Amino acid sequence: MEKLKPKLFSVMKTYTKQQFVKDIVAGIIVAIIALPLSIALALASGVAPEQGIYTAIIAGFLISFFGGSRVQIAGPTAAFATIVAGIVAQKGMDGLILATILAGVILIAMGFLKLGNLIKYIPYTITTGFTAGIAVTIAIGQVKDFLGLTYPAGTVTIETMEKAQAVINNIITVNPQALIVGLVCLAILIIFPYINKTIPGSLIAVIVGILMVQLLHMDVNTIGDLYEISNRLPAFHIPSFTLRDIGDIFPDAFTIAILAAIESLLSCVVADSMINSKHRSNMELIAQGIGNVGSALFGGIPATGAIARTAANIKNGGRTPIAGMVHAVVLVLILVILMPYAALIPMPCIAAILFMVAYNMCGWRAFWNLCKSSPKSDIIVLVTTFVLTVVFDLVAAIEVGILLAAVLFMKRMSEVTEVEGWKYVDDEEDPDSIALREVPKHTLVYEISGPMFFAAADKILKISIKEDTKCVILRMRSVSAIDATAMHSLEQLYEKCEKKGIQIILSHVNEQPRTVMQKAGFQKKVGGENFCAHIDEALARAERFTANQV
Repeated sequence: MEKLKPKLFSVMKTYTKQQFVKDIVAGIIVAIIALPLSIALALASGVAPEQGIYTAIIAGFLISFFGGSRVQIAGPTAAFATIVAGIVAQKGMDGLILATILAGVILIAMGFLKLGNLIKYIPYTITTGFTAGIAVTIAIGQVKDFLGLTYPAGTVTIETMEKAQAVINNIITVNPQALIVGLVCLAILIIFPYINKTIPGSLIAVIVGILMVQLLHMDVNTIGDLYEISNRLPAFHIPSFTLRDIGDIFPDAFTIAILAAIESLLSCVVADSMINSKHRSNMELIAQGIGNVGSALFGGIPATGAIARTAANIKNGGRTPIAGMVHAVVLVLILVILMPYAALIPMPCIAAILFMVAYNMCGWRAFWNLCKSSPKSDIIVLVTTFVLTVVFDLVAAIEVGILLAAVLFMKRMSEVTEVEGWKYVDDEEDPDSIALREVPKHTLVYEISGPMFFAAADKILKISIKEDTKCVILRMRSVSAIDATAMHSLEQLYEKCEKKGIQIILSHVNEQPRTVMQKAGFQKKVGGENFCAHIDEALARAERFTANQV
């Protein structure tokens, strides 16, 4: 059984001074990487720049301290940007705080209920679809700042389609100077990693963008032109709310919780493969919940494990949760000392950073490969989830995607479940021929293959019985499971046979189906002696039964 114990408490038993130095270095580097990303993601989420830093500090520290991974780095991520922006626009900051706290409670409950492994049952097509959809929505949301567009007063740009429409309607207001700054910053973000892998390209892009605008006196909006920058430390705040508010915000909270669970556990899996370790999934969910509650209470936004920052931590020598805690402490110092200078960052530079974030998270290669190689049902789920994420929102995408995947899965399973009668023909070449075994007269043998569940239950009722039939054998060696609907169909078949004086005999009933039959009283009805371990035993019993009936 997986321990509900933070990794920090385990790794400290063998902690060394050498590793402490490595963790400090890794934490400092990751903090430098997190700074521009946290600001950019806060702006994309429709909140103040410092709130992204608050999230990285509070959630980053708590998730590292309580987490089930040795190297996970947590903070604001692009996956939440669109849903957070929607909540803030419609329900304000108090609505977002309440949703994030509820999401944290859900995550903690999931961890204590040992649901960490259930996340693997969310189909890859759904995660790929909504991740690509989120990337597209982020990119569409940044076009305005990248091009320096001007919108008329009163323009509504909450939904992604509204943003796209606003861009099209106002494309003639392009600011060439903003576009130049954006293109230069984007070029740096693309090219610089090939030149130097140690210094974050986003940091260089921010510095170059600031210098271009300030030294060349370019007419380009900066963060300070649009937002009030604060270097105050996060303050504790509990919003007022009612039970009705909880009900209204619960769907958003549930989506945040599921998204946080998926992204954080995926990040843990990637990290495990890089350091040859094994995370504690349930403890990680509890830590994610604690981190999100803490983030919300101190003015932050939803947080989760960040794959890119976690990978940077590993590559720079971080091997324990101390690195993530150092990263949070360094961000506190940056917030107090350097945050006022964030007002100088040009908005096209922020847009360029988010374009790269969107590109890196979109997974277009995986998306394209799925479209080329997957069954049609999987492609339908993939494309539907993607389109709904872009056109509507993430809540609708996940709900419809999971429902559609479940329906298509049931259809696929029902197609592989077969109820076939043995052939009563003299066909010596057929390996499945009845000639391979001697079947008593007036006896029918049906072989059931695959799970017997509600989508395939009707096949049981299609079993045809001849006029002279005295005995029906159901061979169930390939039936791994049966549900209540299929059990009901089996009982209907029994009642039909009982009225005609036909005996049902079951062969090789596996453990789960037999348990269900016992609980339903079916075994008692049929008679325990008519449950045979092997087909030969069932045939022998049928022969005795039919002989007595003649």
